[in-house]
Amino acid sequence: MSIKDLLREHGKPPKEVYFDLENSGYVPDEVVEAIIPYFNKIGYGHPAITHKLGWEAFEVIDETKKLLARTINASGPEEIVITHSGTEANNLAILGHAIAHREKGGKILVSAIEHLSVIFPAEKAEKLYGFKVQRIPVDEEGFIDPEMFSAYMDKDVSLISIQLVNHEIGTIQNIRELVKIAKEINPEVIFHTDAADAFGRMRIDVKDLGVDMLTISSHKIHGPRGVGALFIKQGTKIEPILYGQLSSEKFWPGVENIPLIAGFRKAIELAFRDFDNNVAKVKRLRDKLMNGIIESVPEVLVNGPIGDKRVVDNANISFLYVEGEAITVEFSLNGIYVSSGSACTSRILEPSHVLLAIGRRHEEAHGSILFKVCRYHSDEDIDYALENIPIAIKRLRKLSPLTPPHLKGD
Repeated sequence: MSIKDLLREHGKPPKEVYFDLENSGYVPDEVVEAIIPYFNKIGYGHPAITHKLGWEAFEVIDETKKLLARTINASGPEEIVITHSGTEANNLAILGHAIAHREKGGKILVSAIEHLSVIFPAEKAEKLYGFKVQRIPVDEEGFIDPEMFSAYMDKDVSLISIQLVNHEIGTIQNIRELVKIAKEINPEVIFHTDAADAFGRMRIDVKDLGVDMLTISSHKIHGPRGVGALFIKQGTKIEPILYGQLSSEKFWPGVENIPLIAGFRKAIELAFRDFDNNVAKVKRLRDKLMNGIIESVPEVLVNGPIGDKRVVDNANISFLYVEGEAITVEFSLNGIYVSSGSACTSRILEPSHVLLAIGRRHEEAHGSILFKVCRYHSDEDIDYALENIPIAIKRLRKLSPLTPPHLKGD
């Protein structure tokens, strides 16, 4: 019986709680309502055409850029590029830099725990344009040691890309300090940070951080999939990586997806409405979930830092002696939806490169489960999860040949 058949046969669970927000997630009604009119009521024209429906479309882009610029303290909307995803924004940052600097070349530094949409284009820049890519190791919590970072820095480093928040283990990297170190050694170096898992969860000020480029993703803040943004500081040299008829985006040819950009705009508004209270709620629920699992399930490992060095929504826990794929299926039967290991490799039975980089063994990485909590969760959701998770893990451990006798119970 396939997993699909098993889930269908089991029937609908009594309650459903969705924690798989790393992959994608719930789009609230307000966002959906903001999207729909732009298909056939307003703004369905080309944003570069100067008729009424074209101007309506252009206003969506312009207002979204202005809103984004305000939320990250950019100098203005001219520093914001709308893309079709966070992945495209990361590719534009890295490959766009590589193309613009291909004659000079140099080194590209990334951390060992970067998102694959940073690692892969960096490797492509090495293959196509002769850059040398170096991965900076991290400690057991995912942090880059400043002294080690200094050792990697020299005048040949052209580009650095290090996440503000790690997508799997929630580590909040001290980007401000790393930028300061980098610019002191090489004032001309360009510093990019992938902030897709930071935006909407913590305050971001690009001037305070000192970064030259910063990536944002719509679906990470309950917006529609298919929209992202890249902050590019004025004066930063970068080239397009796609070519065609330009619209209102000089770095991204083609007709912009106005309905989704309108949804992105509404998602930003909602994310920053009552921001501090929302963040406090998410942190409280996340702590309740994480602490409840630690207290009720023996032999678990928390992946990543504890406390304020961890972003508020992230809980990544390895359940020893069981595999993540089995856990996701078992949880799903009870209406609890999570992801196993890396969300980017969840259908490939390989351990997460992030967890291996922080020193987890293969079997520990394979048993990792990523939970992400959001403002739409309730205490009842967390209570339901904590009621069912221990039961599910106990059942799986009874079936696993790896489980020691003292955990199998009766």
